[in-house]
Amino acid sequence: MFDLDIWREIFQSINKNKTRAILTGFTVVFAIMLFTILFGIANGLENTFKKLFLRTADNAITLYTGTTSKPYRGLQIGRRIFLNNEDLDFIKSEFGSQIEYISGTLTRNYNLRNAKKKGDFTVMGVGPDYQYSEKAEIIDGRFINLKDYNNKDKILVIGRLVEDDLFERESAVSKYIDLEGVQYKVVGVFSDNGGDSQERMVYAPTTTIQKLYTGNKKLDRIVITYNPKLTVDQALVLVDKITLKLKNKYNIAPNDQRALRTGNRILTEKKRLDNISSSLGILIPIIGFGTLIAGILGISNIMIFIVKERTKEIGIRKALGASPKSIVLIILLESIVITTFTGYIGLLIGVGALQAIGSSLERYFITDPGVNLSIVFSATIVLIFAGTIAGFLPAKKASKIKPIIALRNG
Repeated sequence: MFDLDIWREIFQSINKNKTRAILTGFTVVFAIMLFTILFGIANGLENTFKKLFLRTADNAITLYTGTTSKPYRGLQIGRRIFLNNEDLDFIKSEFGSQIEYISGTLTRNYNLRNAKKKGDFTVMGVGPDYQYSEKAEIIDGRFINLKDYNNKDKILVIGRLVEDDLFERESAVSKYIDLEGVQYKVVGVFSDNGGDSQERMVYAPTTTIQKLYTGNKKLDRIVITYNPKLTVDQALVLVDKITLKLKNKYNIAPNDQRALRTGNRILTEKKRLDNISSSLGILIPIIGFGTLIAGILGISNIMIFIVKERTKEIGIRKALGASPKSIVLIILLESIVITTFTGYIGLLIGVGALQAIGSSLERYFITDPGVNLSIVFSATIVLIFAGTIAGFLPAKKASKIKPIIALRNG
C-alpha cells in the first residue's frame, strides 16, 4: 500500500482522467457540504438556547407585583400589592414537589466601603436557594445558607468585580465591609456568566435587609425554579396556577395583568425553541443521512461505471503480469484518494458557508452556527467506506477476466 510506484500510478491515472475524478468528487463535495451546513444550523439553534438561559436557570419563573388596574370584590383600583416572606411558605405548601427552589428578593442601592476604598453597588437580599436560579458560581468561600437566613446574620456574598474594586488583588473572604454604617462579613465571592453587571452585585440575606433597612417582610420579587421533570407545557400550567392562587389571596381580579405578573418569557421562548428543535431534530438527520445515502449511491454508480470503463486497461495490466490483487488495490486506492480529498473540500465549503451566513441567521433563532468536526469526518469515512465497497466488487470481478477477453470487451 505504501509502494511509491503504486501511488505515482494512482495520481497519474487521476491526472489523465480528470473528468472521471471530477464526477466522483462532485458527489462527495456536495454530500459533505450539505451535511455540514445542516448540522451547523442545528448546532446554531442549540447555541441560541444556551445563550437565552445564560444568565438565569432555564426553569426559572419570576413573580412581580404592581398596582391593581381593575376593581374586585368591592375593592378599588390603584391598590399597591406587595409579596412577603409568608408567600414563600404558601407557594411551597400549595405546589410541593412541583417547586425545586424558591427565594424572595429585595433590591436596593447602597454605599459600601472598607478601610481602603468605597463605592455604590446594588445589594440584593436573597434566600439560600437564589444561587441556583441565578447560576451564580462560588469561586471563593460560600453562598448564603439557611442559618444565615434564619439568624438574620450580617454577611455578604460579593461579585468578582466588587472584590476587584474594593479589595483589589486581595481575597475578600473573612474581611468586613461597611454597609450604611453596619459591618458585614464577606463569606463568599461569585462569578456569573450574565456579564459585568451581574458580577457587580452584592447578596445579603433577605431577612437581614428587612430587619435593618426596611422594617417589614415585604419582597420585591419571588424567584421560583420549577421541577426540571416538568415539561414546558406543564410548567406554563404551573405558572397560571401560582398566579391565580396569589391573586385570590390578595383579592386581585383574575384578568388583572398589572397587579401580579410573571416573568415567564424564558418559558415562552423555551417552548418556541423546543418546537423548532423537535422539528429540526427529526428533519435534519433525515435530510442529512438522506444526503449521505444519495452520495453513497452516486459513488457506487460512478465506481461501477469506472471499473467497466477500465476493462481494457485491466486486461493490459494482466497481460503485463499484474496480479488481480494489485489491480483491485489500485482502483480502490484511487477511489479513497478522490473521496478523502473532495470530502475535505466539501467540509471547507460547508464551514465557509456557515461563517458567511452565520450573522444573518440570528433572526431565525440560529446563533453562531458551527459543526462538530468529528460528525463530518465520520460522514466522510462512511462515504469512503461506501466507495470502497462499491468499487471492490466490480473491480474484483473485472480482475478475474482473462486478458484476451478484457481486451476484446474494452
